[in-house]
Amino acid sequence: MQSYAAGKATSSQALKPPHLPTPSAAHSLLLTESARSLGGPPSLFDALTPRDREVVLRHGRRKVLYRGNTLFNQGAKHDGIYLIETGRIRVFYTAPSGREITLAYWHPGNFVGGPEVFGSGVHQWSGVATNNSNVLQLPGRDLRALVVEVPNLAIGLIEGLTFKGKCYSALAQMLGTRSITERLAHLLLHLAQLYGVEDADGVLIGAAFTHADLAHMVGATRQWVTISLKRMQDKGIVATRRSQLVVIRPDLLQEMKGLGD
Repeated sequence: MQSYAAGKATSSQALKPPHLPTPSAAHSLLLTESARSLGGPPSLFDALTPRDREVVLRHGRRKVLYRGNTLFNQGAKHDGIYLIETGRIRVFYTAPSGREITLAYWHPGNFVGGPEVFGSGVHQWSGVATNNSNVLQLPGRDLRALVVEVPNLAIGLIEGLTFKGKCYSALAQMLGTRSITERLAHLLLHLAQLYGVEDADGVLIGAAFTHADLAHMVGATRQWVTISLKRMQDKGIVATRRSQLVVIRPDLLQEMKGLGD
């Protein structure tokens, strides 16, 4: 197995055994009416025996990505998939105008680089590391041969692609049926649930997301998000502390997001 640092091989890391994500570590951040209705994203290696894992890993190439490094670009040729071992990968679509919409933040246990997992065609969106990340690349040609040799890997791929299809369908439904204000309220509640830390004023979202990050997730402009958060702060719904957000009145956010879960 080969090892890469920001796309280049490093012999010292090649000797280290790969970190295999545990099922409990596998989750994602995306805009959906109800995360419960989607279920949890399955780990690609969940159904594999130790021997099957070794067979798959022999064909993998590790990459170390630093925060802000691009993993793949929209329009570039496919070359298989990337299993996230550590860190977080943001997947997003860029319109001809340059405007971006975030599809999801994928965490350890998930793979990115689909939907054409065997390496044909071009990427429909881009992927970038939002934290220092380790990924295991499985090239398309090798992956095609592996699913014949390891049938449970094929099942894992199908389950993973099914989950992603449900995620992106849910995102399209949210964008098409909810107002931007409802989507922002929904997102803030979701972030508080995923990253919430008890605070004297309420629930601190214990992960840094810029106004631009929030805008890309709800399909708005950064300026609109800044103005909306200021209005929420004036009403005592949230509080802002530099790059941090505190949810003070989740009940009011629940009212703002309307019916749903």
